[in-house]
Order: sequence, then C-alpha cells, then structure tokens
Amino acid sequence: LKVRVVRSSPPSSQFKATFQESYQVYKRYQMVIHKDPPDKPTINQVRLVPVSFEDPQFKASFNQSATLFAKYQMSVHKDTPSDCGENEFTRFLCDSPLEAEHAPNGPECGYGSFHQQYWLDGKIIAVGVIDILPYCVSSVYLYYDPEFSFLSLGVYSALR
Repeated sequence: LKVRVVRSSPPSSQFKATFQESYQVYKRYQMVIHKDPPDKPTINQVRLVPVSFEDPQFKASFNQSATLFAKYQMSVHKDTPSDCGENEFTRFLCDSPLEAEHAPNGPECGYGSFHQQYWLDGKIIAVGVIDILPYCVSSVYLYYDPEFSFLSLGVYSALR
C-alpha cells in the first residue's frame, strides 16, 4: 500500500494527472456504498455558465432554467405561479451586485456570479447559483427538478 498526499488546491500536476482515476474510484464507492444510480450526474454533465445575458450559453439556457426554477419552487416550497415567474427568477437568481472580473492569477472562468448547470440527457435537471470570489466560493441557491430528488443533487452539489 502506497499513500500519497496530493495538493488539490491549487491543483498540482499530480492531482490533475490522477483526477479521472480518483473520480472513478469515488463514483464506484458512491454506487456500492451509498447505492447511487449509475446515471447520477457526472463532472462532464456540469456546466459553469456566467450569469450574463450577453453570454450565449446563459441566454440559450435561460428559459429552461427559469422553467425549472418555477417547477422547483411550486413543488418544494409551495409557491404560487405568480411568485416564481421569469421576473422573480431574474431578480432573485440572475441579478447580482458582483461584476465579472478576469484576474491574471485568478481562475480560468474568472470571478463573479455563475449558474452551475447539471445536465442529463440534454436537459437541465439542477442549477447551483454560485459566486466565485478570490478566496472562496459562495453557494447562493440550488434548485432541481423534483423528479430527480432521488439523485440527492443538493448533497452532490455541496460536495462538488
């Protein structure tokens, strides 16, 4: 048995080189020990999209995200349709006081507000609203399709 300590933040070359193998061990563990289904979202099904109506990915997925938000709010929080319309969605989860910033020594995606979209079979099944800041990542809100609650997407998102 050989044990190695590998720096994960910032990611070392060893971490990057072994990431996929480590992820596969994690996924097998989750399936065997925690009985996660094999189709639970994977790293390849998560997109980090800047919250900006000028961003093509954000614009292209806006309606799907807003519809999912309304479905979640009405099912989980028992909101009325008028409580979770497009304007409420935009005000609550798209308007942000943070300005996008790309610092030379910062993350590739830059700093600012993002929607971390979880896709399955070409459809958004969850969105984590996060702020990426110089010294932390802040989880603002998570909403998901209630039909996929068996995937424990809140737990998955928190661990991710």
